Amino acid sequence: MNISQDVFGKSRFNETVNRYTLNNSHGTQVAILNLGGIIQSLFTRDKQGKLSDIVLGCNTVAGYEEQQAYLGAIAGRFANRISNGQLTINGKDYQLARNNGKHHLHGGHKGFNSCLWSAATKQQSNAVTVTLTYLSKEGEEGYPGNLKLQVSYTLNERNELHIDYQATTDAITVVNLTNHSYFNLRGYGSCLNHQLELRADHYLPTDATAIPTGELAPVKGTPMDFRITKALGRDIDKADQQLLQAKGYDHCWVFAQADERPIKPQQFAIVSEPEHGRRMEVFTTHPGVQLYSGNYLDGTPSKSGQCYRNWEGFCLETQHFPDSPNHPHFPSTLLHPQETYSHQTIFRFS
Repeated sequence: MNISQDVFGKSRFNETVNRYTLNNSHGTQVAILNLGGIIQSLFTRDKQGKLSDIVLGCNTVAGYEEQQAYLGAIAGRFANRISNGQLTINGKDYQLARNNGKHHLHGGHKGFNSCLWSAATKQQSNAVTVTLTYLSKEGEEGYPGNLKLQVSYTLNERNELHIDYQATTDAITVVNLTNHSYFNLRGYGSCLNHQLELRADHYLPTDATAIPTGELAPVKGTPMDFRITKALGRDIDKADQQLLQAKGYDHCWVFAQADERPIKPQQFAIVSEPEHGRRMEVFTTHPGVQLYSGNYLDGTPSKSGQCYRNWEGFCLETQHFPDSPNHPHFPSTLLHPQETYSHQTIFRFS
């Protein structure tokens, strides 16, 4: 196990962006930027032993600053959408930045994806870690409270990438963090042939602007049913209103309701790619996952110097439910002083 550091480039504000590369003895390698906590590359072996990069991204800081797809980044203070950018806490109304039409998305105009984080590394015999920290000040993008954040990426000898999220606040606020990596287990081309299993009986239907209606709808009998493994693209073209308005999958699947979320990460998703034989298992303590099939990737800068096309990558964004502050029956995203927001997601590769 080893970890190295190099300069990835300079931001538009002349800030130095560092890259931290984590390696294990099997050849698995993950590179993390202190810009946005971005997973810039992730190399794993296929069934022939060949290493390929299985996450979408850019080779320059300018590429990341240009794109708006949140490639590989930490999304927050509130990942996903908040309707009209409005929330009410203890009877007080807050207006957040509106950066997705009339709604708030992934933290606002300057979410955690575009912030420069502080970084520290730790090397052990069976694991290597880079820990990122950031202070989100009160009023940033409209949020109350000073929020101290810590996100750790750990690669171990079991070919697992652990992402540990922690946050504390000095005033009651809302928090919902995720990583927005786009995966392609082939390493290139369409991901619609990937085989996906999601262990969820319900999902959240949305309106035409991608805001949940509040219903927890059964997946049974709908294209949203991934309880039995099927190709990601098998039903994506069906004449289903939810798919038509999102141009594919961009919905939250429900793993836990109310305060049922697991204390330890539970396995909720398995993805495999039949041609090259890669497999990814996803474990999380979050109550849901947003499956996004890359419906708006067209024109996004890529590592090849060209642009990605729609459906060349998919996201499994483990998180709380979108627009939770405006749906009291959803699991709460409130964080109080003296509490610690703590979640873990694990990606296991084979």
